[in-house]
Amino acid sequence: MTPNAASGPSRRSFLASTAVATAAVAGGVPLLSACGGSDGGSREGTTSGKDAEKLLPAYVAGSVVTPDIPSKNGSAVGFTSKLDLADLKTSVPQKLGKGGEITVMSPFWGSPPKEDNAYYRAMNDLIGVDVVWQNQDGNTYDQKLGAVLASSEVPDVVVVPGWNMTGKIPSAIIGKFADLGPYLSGDAVKEYPNLAAIPTDAWRRSIFGGKLLGLPMPSSYVSGIVPLYRRDVFEKEGYEVPRSCDEFMAFAKDATNARAKRWACLDMKWTAFNAFGVLSGNEKSLGWNQVDGKLVYRAETDEYLEALEWTRKLFAAGVVHPDAKLGKSNAADPGPKFAAGEFLVYNQDISQWWSRTAEQATQNPEFRIWGMDFFGHDGGEPTLWAQNPASIFAFVNKKASKSVIRDVLAVANVTAAPYGTKEYMATNYGVEGTHYTVEDGVPTKTDQGNIDVMNAYVMVASPAATIAHPDFPEVAKGQVEWQQRTGAVTRKPTFYGMQIVEPARYTNLSNDFEQLEDDIVRGRKKIGDMQQAVSDWKSKGGDKLRDWYQKLLDENGPAAG
Repeated sequence: MTPNAASGPSRRSFLASTAVATAAVAGGVPLLSACGGSDGGSREGTTSGKDAEKLLPAYVAGSVVTPDIPSKNGSAVGFTSKLDLADLKTSVPQKLGKGGEITVMSPFWGSPPKEDNAYYRAMNDLIGVDVVWQNQDGNTYDQKLGAVLASSEVPDVVVVPGWNMTGKIPSAIIGKFADLGPYLSGDAVKEYPNLAAIPTDAWRRSIFGGKLLGLPMPSSYVSGIVPLYRRDVFEKEGYEVPRSCDEFMAFAKDATNARAKRWACLDMKWTAFNAFGVLSGNEKSLGWNQVDGKLVYRAETDEYLEALEWTRKLFAAGVVHPDAKLGKSNAADPGPKFAAGEFLVYNQDISQWWSRTAEQATQNPEFRIWGMDFFGHDGGEPTLWAQNPASIFAFVNKKASKSVIRDVLAVANVTAAPYGTKEYMATNYGVEGTHYTVEDGVPTKTDQGNIDVMNAYVMVASPAATIAHPDFPEVAKGQVEWQQRTGAVTRKPTFYGMQIVEPARYTNLSNDFEQLEDDIVRGRKKIGDMQQAVSDWKSKGGDKLRDWYQKLLDENGPAAG
């Protein structure tokens, strides 16, 4: 049996434990280009300002459950208390589903459970809707998605991760899916209280082509990537947590002993980007920001080159684990070698703070993983840049009847229930006794739970970002407080939160930067090669793309908030 606890929205937590999350953070997965069909066409741009405000659902904060740690500076809400099943709240007092059947196509990692399993039956009974799952291999989901959206056979609901929104997919989304505005905009959302409690920024990201199309997965806008370190080893060896790039280099050289099979870190490129204040590369629109009246792209900045140069120096100094030198750091599970002490610091999704703790709790009681605060490269406060507040969306077929749309919203209203409710436990843990047990206030999935209760209903909608670890409350507290400190020095770039569809001719313009970054930091290429690549990027369309974004900015204004 595997201990289980919630960490952030369930969809994000699950994805963070797969190779797909790495692709999402690093810049995306190639997508089938033939897509859109007869509903395709040019649907470039964004919807912002007053036009967006008219489409947004009214925000009504949930009052059913009070978190132990409230959100601050864009952080998740936190729960540290033990779970009392007898005290679970009810956030959906009556079934909103009318007994219809809906089909949902969604990415799935692992072996899908049997169609008629106890989890699916219990959820369908709770909601009042018969959900039929069309699970597709998450590793090749881009291909299936492109084919389905290019056809006339589109399921009632289709889940689209943000990293798949390249090529013609955004245009197909606008052409193929239903406007949810009449059901959710303004006060209409109050019919679905759990959806009304989803933060407004997440809904703003759900506007495509001037209509509210998506059901979002909200997330914290602070960095999801944390420099995780072996706190127990730091304390034992007397290492100070670095507060500048020079301090990190000094620590790294002191901690590295190749003969003893210990290195300081894995590839620290993502930490370097934050230390030097580089704009986000998670999504193309976040890579732009207005500086002194002119739009600047992340790869054009001195900070970008300085971050790559510092990371290159770490590799050159021999303080980076050999696996990272070979390019394995993002492909292989770093957990075993981290636990063995082969390296002491690495970048990964915040969810691994808890998962590594849980893994080592019994076999290595001295093991302690913690999150290192980002530092400014010169020892001052860092300048960090916000991530977008939603990254995965569920869409409803444009041909769906009103009754089908309302059944989909009934599903979403249950799956968006907050932690501490019966609906949350049902969605994320299944049936007590069959899929999980609770001992000393800690829910633990059974073997059957680990088979059945996988990324299914949580893919339709999620509550506001949540971190809850009743088994390791100190980790939940540490994670939320890390987000709060990080959020205090996080700024929102010009196009933060906007759902922007770039012209298709620019789709692949910056695709080669990531590989070149990795080659530079490993010493296979030089900084001059990146400068040449940026020059080529500008002449091949980068400057024209800048003009396109400037026009967008002139027409829509900068991001709200």
